[in-house]
Amino acid sequence: MTVSELMERSGMNGTGRAIAYIKEALEEINMHAETHVKVAKQDIIKDQRFYNLPFDAIKIIAIRCKNQNNSEDLYQNIPRSIYPPARGDSDGI
Repeated sequence: MTVSELMERSGMNGTGRAIAYIKEALEEINMHAETHVKVAKQDIIKDQRFYNLPFDAIKIIAIRCKNQNNSEDLYQNIPRSIYPPARGDSDGI
């Protein structure tokens, strides 16, 4: 289906607005359907807490670490915390 066909069916006049709506809808679909999944790897640096994420990252599905709770050089997911930490943060953040 072309943009002009969509515009006719929805009764829109502005091409720019229709394209903007289409792009927003495709981005929303991508957030829910996970159609374009990319893998990014970063090395962990001792005593570094914060890392820069890729600019085009919309949703983080999992964070995996080698030797997480095992000694067999396997990658396993790092569990998420859904509650605030019980102990205070030394960074004050």
